[in-house]
Amino acid sequence: MSTAGPSQGANSVGVQLSPADAQALAERVAAGMYARDNASQGLDIRIAKIAPGFAQLTMTVRADMVNGHAISHGGFVFTLADSAFAYACNSYNANTVAAGCSIEFLAPSREGDVLTATAREHTLVGRSGIYDVDVKNQNGDTIALFRGKSTRIKGHVVPQ
Repeated sequence: MSTAGPSQGANSVGVQLSPADAQALAERVAAGMYARDNASQGLDIRIAKIAPGFAQLTMTVRADMVNGHAISHGGFVFTLADSAFAYACNSYNANTVAAGCSIEFLAPSREGDVLTATAREHTLVGRSGIYDVDVKNQNGDTIALFRGKSTRIKGHVVPQ
């Protein structure tokens, strides 16, 4: 995993961390989440970059992800974007879940395409956040735009 995105963050109890500590926490959280993330593992989704409030995940479109129109089933594109959203909003080590989300499909993708979902924190106030995710193919063409609304719940992703 490499770094990108915001340079600072707070831990799950709101204490400001140095950029290095915030990055280390985001990486530890991502590793802990991925170890238990059977859905992403099953789709061979990979974490490319992680940082506080930021995540970039990749997925190669397989034959079993293509629908009757010979394009990627929208549910798989949605899952990739939703996973990037989840990793970005949980990067502070406070359990965070989706409160709502939407996606706009802009272009098709096909078997063999490598999709990259990049999630960026738009705003985080109290327990609520908004994250924007763009999904692009290996040529840089935008496939979909996703917006997720998050809410923090009790607990931590990994031990404090």
